[in-house]
Amino acid sequence: QVQLVESGGGLVQAGGSLRLSCAAAGSIVNINAMGWYRQVPGKQREFVSSIILTTKLTNYADSVKGRFTISRDNAKNTVHLQMNSMKPEDTGVYYCTAVKFGLNYWGQGTQVTVSS
Repeated sequence: QVQLVESGGGLVQAGGSLRLSCAAAGSIVNINAMGWYRQVPGKQREFVSSIILTTKLTNYADSVKGRFTISRDNAKNTVHLQMNSMKPEDTGVYYCTAVKFGLNYWGQGTQVTVSS
């Protein structure tokens, strides 16, 4: 099993920044990618960003390109999401995910609220 613990959520004004972190623990061998999704009430969970742990290849949703940056610290089994120039539409619960053998593992989520 893979356990994921997110941290760093909170309340920020529009234009501000937040940094989310996700620490992986447990059976972390063979995790090949990690990433972030977000969800607001009444909507489906949507992709935000991902990173391949070995190649550092990254991917972003169009809505966050140029504002968000994902990075990984392999030594600490941690992935970060730096969020800049935040907008009210970035509000939601952010979930960390890890992919291992084609299966997604999820964290408990952290609330991010951007006020206008």
